Amino acid sequence: MLLADEFFLIAHDDATGKPRLNPGTAGIGLAAALLGELLLFGRITLDSAELTIVDRRPPPDALAHTVLDQLAGEAQHRQIRLWIDFLRYGAAESVGERLARSGAVRRHEYRRMLRTTTAYLPVDINAAAWPGTRLRALVDRDEPADQPDLTLLGLVGATNLTREVLWHGRSEAQRRIDQLLTNLAPPLRELVAHTEAAVGAAVLSHRQ
Repeated sequence: MLLADEFFLIAHDDATGKPRLNPGTAGIGLAAALLGELLLFGRITLDSAELTIVDRRPPPDALAHTVLDQLAGEAQHRQIRLWIDFLRYGAAESVGERLARSGAVRRHEYRRMLRTTTAYLPVDINAAAWPGTRLRALVDRDEPADQPDLTLLGLVGATNLTREVLWHGRSEAQRRIDQLLTNLAPPLRELVAHTEAAVGAAVLSHRQ
């Protein structure tokens, strides 16, 4: 699975598909994950809060291709926070539909009052739980990690989902997470930092 798909699964209950985050925070995390996919694909880079396209070839995924086209079409806008804010509004539906096309979830619509809501229910509970299980093992064991897993771990922390991944030893686990994240490539580390800042700003704005 791609980065945003795995973040989506962690951000929803393994069995019921119920969201573990409010829509605003989930949208920020998913938007960042979509940009993270392009960083991992080597299509963009990030430095000093600005995105730069370094390779315009279509990525191997249709949704990633769409996001890259959006970046290219508005190349004058390079600020990472602007793009996180822009992409977050449709990110849940876009990633949910991608997971539905892959067969990982099934789309379910239900009506409440006069409003129709779409939910994405896991087809296989074990498969839905695997991204979180893998991160838990990464934190518990002294083993090297690749950049996609480290990025996912960083985004989980930036959106306050760490408690959903870690069941015990929180303070010790947090030290291990901090240690692991020092191995993130600088553009990905910056993406995680801006994601955390965007979540904090959204929370503060909601309180005001």
